[in-house]
Amino acid sequence: MYTINEIAKICDISAYTIRFYDKEGLLPFISRNKTGNREFNEKDLEFIKLICCLKNTGMHIKEIKQYIDLCMDGAETSDLRKKIMLDHRKEVLRQIGYLKKNLNLIDLKILFYDSGAASLHTVPNFNKASVIK
Repeated sequence: MYTINEIAKICDISAYTIRFYDKEGLLPFISRNKTGNREFNEKDLEFIKLICCLKNTGMHIKEIKQYIDLCMDGAETSDLRKKIMLDHRKEVLRQIGYLKKNLNLIDLKILFYDSGAASLHTVPNFNKASVIK
């Protein structure tokens, strides 16, 4: 069994975040001990890692809750859960493509600075006072 602080450390999130996820209904599977403290087992840890993954890749809390609720409903929802994951995967791949394009532009700018041409490049004159109002 794990404590909330151990889970927080493993998942690199705060205990506050775990409490927030619990409050939002993302952790309906968590049990509590005699004193009311949350207790986590290996399966709980894997779910929390998945929740963190989905959140880190842009899935909204509402959507994560829908997915968790479907998980709690059992095997008959596996097709719908798979569709959610496939749709999210497409979105993550779209984001990766967008980031790659931006990274390429950044790399080109770094090459420009490495070439020494940057000292020859100037920005057109403008009146800063007219821009900052």
